[in-house]
Amino acid sequence: MEQDVCVASPKGRPREFCLDGALAAALTVFWRRGYESASMAELTSAMGITKPSLYAAFGNKEALFHKALDLYEREKLAYVGIALQEPTARLVAEKLLLGALEMQSGTSDPKGCLAVIASVACGCESDTIKADIAARRASSNAALVARFEQAKKNGELPDDMEADALANYLMSILQGLSVQASGGASCATLRQLVATSMSVWPTR
Repeated sequence: MEQDVCVASPKGRPREFCLDGALAAALTVFWRRGYESASMAELTSAMGITKPSLYAAFGNKEALFHKALDLYEREKLAYVGIALQEPTARLVAEKLLLGALEMQSGTSDPKGCLAVIASVACGCESDTIKADIAARRASSNAALVARFEQAKKNGELPDDMEADALANYLMSILQGLSVQASGGASCATLRQLVATSMSVWPTR
């Protein structure tokens, strides 16, 4: 977790600000606007700092976004790591879907998935952003595949059910839930999606 300290502006009269608060504000801007659409003016205004202070504390805009992604995964997606520890594949899936539902149903954060919003909005000049998002997604998918492979060995899943196919299916549902939420779908609609997904979950 970012250290909660105060940093002084490198130019002019020192202006102190807290790194944690500034990074959280930047995350909200990126989450709402995407990477490319978030301007430096919007970021510095939301963070309550000047451009030189942003550069001194976080590097450039790209470096700031990577740090915002770290914060997003650490705080907003904390339920993912918890879900993977559930004793059965079905409970893993249910915990993931309910965690995503809770996040998308909240009132304090923007809707949708930061990674999806950022990757869709990125042009070719932001290949490093896309690469980072792709690597993070691949890591999450690999952890889910490994968990479902273990579930298959435990006899929880049908013999013809491949762990990677099931992981891809669940990830697609999670992304679909995020897209619907960002499009204004009601909590009732999102809950129905979760319930329907669990009603067709494969079992032996």
